[in-house]
Amino acid sequence: MSHPMDTTSSSVKKGPILIIMILGAFLATLNQTVMSVATPELMIDFNISATTAQWLTTGYMLVNGILIPITAYFMQRFTTRQLFQASMMIFLVGTIVSALAVNFPVLLTGRMIQAAGAGIIMPLLTNVILVLFPPEKRGAAMGMMGLAIIFAPAIGPTLAGYILENFKWQTMFYGMIPLAVIVIICGFIYLKNVSETVRSKMDIISVVLSTVAFGTLLYGFSQAGSQGWSSSEVLVSIAVGVIALGMFVWRQLVSKKPLLDLRAFKYNMFSLTTVINIMVTMVMYADMMLLPLYLQNARGYSALESGLLMLPGALVMGLLMPVTGRLFDRFGAKWLAVAGLIITIATTAGFINLTDHTTYAYLLLMSTGRRIGMALLMMPIQTAGLNQLPARLNAHGTAISNTVRQVAGAVGTSLLVTVMSDRTKTHLTDMMTSGGAAANQKQLVLEATIQGINDAYVVIIGIGIVGLLLSFFIKRTSRSIEISSEAAIQKGVVSEA
Repeated sequence: MSHPMDTTSSSVKKGPILIIMILGAFLATLNQTVMSVATPELMIDFNISATTAQWLTTGYMLVNGILIPITAYFMQRFTTRQLFQASMMIFLVGTIVSALAVNFPVLLTGRMIQAAGAGIIMPLLTNVILVLFPPEKRGAAMGMMGLAIIFAPAIGPTLAGYILENFKWQTMFYGMIPLAVIVIICGFIYLKNVSETVRSKMDIISVVLSTVAFGTLLYGFSQAGSQGWSSSEVLVSIAVGVIALGMFVWRQLVSKKPLLDLRAFKYNMFSLTTVINIMVTMVMYADMMLLPLYLQNARGYSALESGLLMLPGALVMGLLMPVTGRLFDRFGAKWLAVAGLIITIATTAGFINLTDHTTYAYLLLMSTGRRIGMALLMMPIQTAGLNQLPARLNAHGTAISNTVRQVAGAVGTSLLVTVMSDRTKTHLTDMMTSGGAAANQKQLVLEATIQGINDAYVVIIGIGIVGLLLSFFIKRTSRSIEISSEAAIQKGVVSEA
């Protein structure tokens, strides 16, 4: 039993659907990053520690990570309109709860409700693009989607910094309420169903295994950044996550109707680009996490100044994403990815010798250069992999891709924090033992911290080089290859029958 589409993908007006869904994705992604800048003020308002306040970001990420693998089922079970409107309404409820929060538990609850809605929107948007556009025209549409994925978190710190300097933190949520309402109203007017639905039962055991696996893995990796990799809490969480993930993978491979069809990895280009995406996501987090730490903790810049430094790069990236999409449609992903990673690695090398007097202009130039490189490669890499998948695996491919990005972000963040912390301690010890004990203790800590950040950037360059080498193996998958792949599988099924 299936629910028919409102129209065929060739006759439906694609513009209004994309605009509405991209706006929803923009709000969801923007909301994911604005809270990090507000942490100091929230610690004072609620009288909580930094570790407790961090749960506003960690909790949001956990709920996202748990829900995304399940979205493949949701996208097959419910219509585009039903799923998008439901996710936006859940997001709106969470935003209202957060705006009215009078204590930390209420605020955390609101954030998790927001995450429940936001976790569905991005995979749904990707899937809609795959349905509406043939492989040779998806690049431009995915480039527009990149505005939400990358542009929103890039301007988040700047926007949050401005609000916090002039208004109370609640303003960040009050400002999102009318925007979410507008998106919901427009959705009722313009949004159409673009894919067929299939009535099927949810595999509860797979849902439980997925929740335990991705929830504990994300929690373990996020805590490793603050508690260290030797923490028993971190080790137990990751161990439980690995075991649950193994059981989840096994169940998906033996199930006739898997919750998340991992057979997508049989397609070589999808597998390759997924691995490269892991590297690229980790590299991206260097700017989003290390640079603010250097600017605010080591150099004493305000949150607004820190955000403003990354704003030009965000604007350039926003302009380049649609252009990159069109270049992908014409030339494919390989050389865009290679060029993007070379630019990213070269500009990241500019951060491995930071000092306590590195100029703001230099940091601005290097940061903007990194964003140009990222704009060239992020969407082309993801689209190249998804283009190879047959239509029946679109929903599963998008869910896998977004889940991998979420986990890679958590792993990348914890890895960078760990490298920075460990190397800072090592540098401080070396300075103390080499006759620096008599020097200003505060200055020694400052210098050690900066050197620790430099070392973390070296690790980022290493990850980028691995991604660059893998990018040379990217091949363009044409429409004929996609059709023949699907036909071959269908033929195999008929033969077995």
